[in-house]
Amino acid sequence: MPADRFATLPDPGQATTLDEFAAALRLLKAWAGNPSYETITGRVNAGRPAARTVGKTTVVDCFRPGRRRLDDELVVAVVEALHGDAGYVTQWRHALRVISGESRAAAQVRVQDTLPDDLPGFTGRAAEADRLAAAVRDGSAVMISGMAGVGKTRLAVHAAHRLGAFDHVLFVNLRGFHPDQAQPPADPSAVLDAFLRLLGVPGQQLPHDLGARAAAYRKKVWGTRTLVVLDDAASEEQVRPLLPEAEGCVALVTSRRSFPGLATVDVGVFTPGEALAFLARDVPGVPAGTDPRAADRIAARCGHLPLALALVAGHMRAKPGWTLTDHADWLDERHRAGRLDSGVQFALDVSYRNLPADTRDLLRLVAQHPGQDFDVSAAAALAGCSVPDAAARLGELAAHHLVQQSTGGRFTLHDLIRSYAVGRAADEDRRADRRAALTRLFDLYLAAAAATMNRLDPVEAHRRPAIDAPATPLPEVTDPLRWLAAERANLIAVTAYTATEGWPSHTTRLAAVLFRYLMGGYHAEALVVHGHARDAARTSGDAHGHARALAHLAVAEVQLGRHEEAAAHLEQSLQLFRHAGDGVDQARTLNNLGVAETRLGRYERAAGRHREALSLYEQAGDRTGQARALVNVANLESRTGDPAVAAGQYSAALALYKATGDELGACGALSNLGEVETLLNRHDDAVAHVGEALSIARRLGNRSLEAWALDSLGTAHRSRGDVEKATASHRAALQIFTETSDVDGQAWARNGLGEDAHQAGDHPEAIAAHTRAHEAAVTAADRQQQARALTGLADCLWATDNRDEARKHYYEARALWIVLRSPEANRITARLDTETNLSGRQTH
Repeated sequence: MPADRFATLPDPGQATTLDEFAAALRLLKAWAGNPSYETITGRVNAGRPAARTVGKTTVVDCFRPGRRRLDDELVVAVVEALHGDAGYVTQWRHALRVISGESRAAAQVRVQDTLPDDLPGFTGRAAEADRLAAAVRDGSAVMISGMAGVGKTRLAVHAAHRLGAFDHVLFVNLRGFHPDQAQPPADPSAVLDAFLRLLGVPGQQLPHDLGARAAAYRKKVWGTRTLVVLDDAASEEQVRPLLPEAEGCVALVTSRRSFPGLATVDVGVFTPGEALAFLARDVPGVPAGTDPRAADRIAARCGHLPLALALVAGHMRAKPGWTLTDHADWLDERHRAGRLDSGVQFALDVSYRNLPADTRDLLRLVAQHPGQDFDVSAAAALAGCSVPDAAARLGELAAHHLVQQSTGGRFTLHDLIRSYAVGRAADEDRRADRRAALTRLFDLYLAAAAATMNRLDPVEAHRRPAIDAPATPLPEVTDPLRWLAAERANLIAVTAYTATEGWPSHTTRLAAVLFRYLMGGYHAEALVVHGHARDAARTSGDAHGHARALAHLAVAEVQLGRHEEAAAHLEQSLQLFRHAGDGVDQARTLNNLGVAETRLGRYERAAGRHREALSLYEQAGDRTGQARALVNVANLESRTGDPAVAAGQYSAALALYKATGDELGACGALSNLGEVETLLNRHDDAVAHVGEALSIARRLGNRSLEAWALDSLGTAHRSRGDVEKATASHRAALQIFTETSDVDGQAWARNGLGEDAHQAGDHPEAIAAHTRAHEAAVTAADRQQQARALTGLADCLWATDNRDEARKHYYEARALWIVLRSPEANRITARLDTETNLSGRQTH
């Protein structure tokens, strides 16, 4: 029992750094009655196998400040030892992933609808293949379990090819045991998203939560013959939602762990006979030499491990004049000299030593890359060589099975090889040389991102940091959005790495370069990136970078409904910019501060912020800035004043945007103009303007603006009486708002759906939509949408003759509308006074 059972449980979601997270963990320990570390260690180890028990010192380390990384699994076990509630433990798990920037990394998955090619002349595994075939007949899901490098994936692919034809094939690497903490196990919800899309489900019809997605997936494969291969699984919890659980469907799962709930085929190393057969197939025709048992000696030195044998076979192919005896003698000599280790370590050492010096250098360097994968340009930057030279060295590494080439000209490292290469780098390379290589890599990403963003959004080019050309060639980017999508995970990983490992200027500049891109729907990633930039700038004493990072962080917070935090960060940023005397940056910060205060219902303060921003923009001759300030002034006017005046202001802003070529700005102005035109009953104009905004947003790949345009389009369609189109637009908007974690947008879209249903006469559906809209609006602290939801609920209840409950909601809504200075308060008063049905009203 805790020392004070009435004490408030610490909220891990408030932590923004690992130190704050550790502090919250110490508070939880105090809440639990301050059990000793010995007691906590005992609880953690209870039920664990002996091989996975931890010592007291390891547990104590979780509570100490100053850590750069934490063992996620251990921390969760400690939380469970202190407070076993599953929901509360989940909060801690999620908070830790957000702090480490992993929540979005976990959503990055690559799913394919075909199997990898089977190896011709597949060797060995006859017993395992037979057990696997029998297990598949007995049940729909089978686990292939074994140590790293034992050939689990190869066996799964071979077995899958033997199972015959299927209606659908789904293959995914779940990244269960990736050595880089920046590449966490794949999120099963994200995998299901990809599965459903491959199965033909349109994006707008995808469910949002894990349970609903799993149900939709199983319904989709029901009655089909579908094969699912789940490679490198982390846990049964990750796998369970991905199992088809339908007659005629088969799932093959590979993992280094065994899951008690699944039928399992354990895979060990090759038998001696299988190892010899493997060598005979992979390197045929090598003469035995003087020792007829040389092949046996080679297999034994490899520990009969398939991965080790494959790597040694690569070495043997590179020495065509050697006999098997020569190879065995050489391996024995190295072993006697203490230069060899067993298993994979040994095989990697052999393969590594056989590489040219510059290729060995590249292997050690690409292992330093903080991201999940890389292309030839990144390899060239790390090595400080030309792109053709890097491509040739990567080809050599691929031939020796030391890198794996994936789709799109990208490369990855097996986790064992990465660990091996990192160890070799620590032994062979000066720290200064490794740092220089990483600096070249970070210079390349910074310059490439800046060049790409300047092509994608040239109007904002002058606002981004000036970036020098890197020492190595930039990648050829033909499609800016595709390049950003391919490199987004790497760019985020680079901001995290540079912030904590001593490249603060790279962190702050890269975050600033990516600001407009991340603002287009990657709000959670933006929170991570700009949080790192803030920390890096503050630590390095970069006042301007600190102010800019705070402002950018606040924009992400506004999109995620964290308006109070956003306002506080913008106030800090404003003071820093005022101290520096930078008028344009002050104006931008004032403008965003006005947006945050508008979301909080502080309209008079918001109006003052926007007027001050407009004045500063005019003094600086910044027409794009003037347009933004005008849009925000018009937003306030449309809420509390005259919609016709607001329409004129939006039109003036639109003209400025078009004159400066700012398509993103024009897109937002067009959406807002369509909104007020709907209020003014200019329905055809509204649909035309919002449709133009939607086209721009989709062409530019800005999902946030696309969602807002869809929401406005739904309102315009409803105003013309086309409820079916209105509902489709609002559902599409809600889909994007949900995917981008825009809680405020979710409130708008759900209110739109409620009003659509009300107009269609479906009052139960309308009540459900407005109820969820109110929940979202409360979370987002958006009082306007709270009032809109309450009004919608009251209208529906009134229409169904539930007058007492309707009056209750009307009174609550009116109180909010009065605070918001909205004419809606007068309309509600009239209804309450005259009991006139206002179900035909329009809410905006």
